Amino acid sequence: MFTALRRNIIKMFREFLVYHNSSLEFRAKIMTLMVSSNGEISECEKQTLKEIAYSTYSEDHERAELLIATINEYHDKILTNNGLDFEHLIQIVAKEVRESKRFHTKIDIPLLMKLHECVEEDDDEDRLFQMRIIEFLENLKEEYGEAA
Repeated sequence: MFTALRRNIIKMFREFLVYHNSSLEFRAKIMTLMVSSNGEISECEKQTLKEIAYSTYSEDHERAELLIATINEYHDKILTNNGLDFEHLIQIVAKEVRESKRFHTKIDIPLLMKLHECVEEDDDEDRLFQMRIIEFLENLKEEYGEAA
């Protein structure tokens, strides 16, 4: 119970309590783009998100859990139309990469491709939509990576 309470407090005040919070939130936003593209997070995506989070923050499991919680929070906001929708999230990601050039390094295309592998082979529409998201992120990475 104490762990859940602690996690909720950190979640509410992560902007102040979490070291390099903006970096963690940016990673959460780009992964949310992938998992929210079809409106739901599949079991495969949940497992892959967990693997990505723990490989990204292999030295800090609490931070990995916070990344997963932040992705779920953004996903829920999109589903409930609670101050965030998918198009707005795309705009936020583009704006953050423009404003903070170091964020282009946080766009890890091979990790995003792992999430793309979770889309069923016969679901051409979702596969295409996710590929467009990956292409968009690749373009951001290339454009602002060269500017850095």
